Amino acid sequence: MSSKLTAARQSFGAVAPKLAELSDEILFGDIWERPQLSRRDRSLVTCAALVAQGKTEQMSFHFPRAIENGVTHAELVELVTHLAFYAGWPNAMSAVTKLNELFPAPNI
Repeated sequence: MSSKLTAARQSFGAVAPKLAELSDEILFGDIWERPQLSRRDRSLVTCAALVAQGKTEQMSFHFPRAIENGVTHAELVELVTHLAFYAGWPNAMSAVTKLNELFPAPNI
C-alpha cells in the first residue's frame, strides 16, 4: 500500500483504511485508467449512474471531476435533463440542485 496522502486517504482513510486503499489502487488506479474508455467518457457514465440512483452526496466529488476530465457544464445539465425521463424527475431535480450548489448560475 502506498503511503501517499490521496483524496481517499485524506477523506476517509482514518475511518476505513482498506476502503481508501481499494479506492486508490483498484478504482482509480486500475478501473479509471483502462484505455477502453476515456476519462471524459467514464465521468459521463459515472455521473449518469449517480443521477439515476439519486446519489447526490457522491455528485459533489464526481461533477467537478467530470469538468476536470473535459465534460462541460452544459453537458452535465443536458445529462440531468435527459435522465429526468429515464431515471425519474425527483432524481433529476436533486441532481440539478447539486449542480447549482457546485456551479452557481449567474444572476439573471
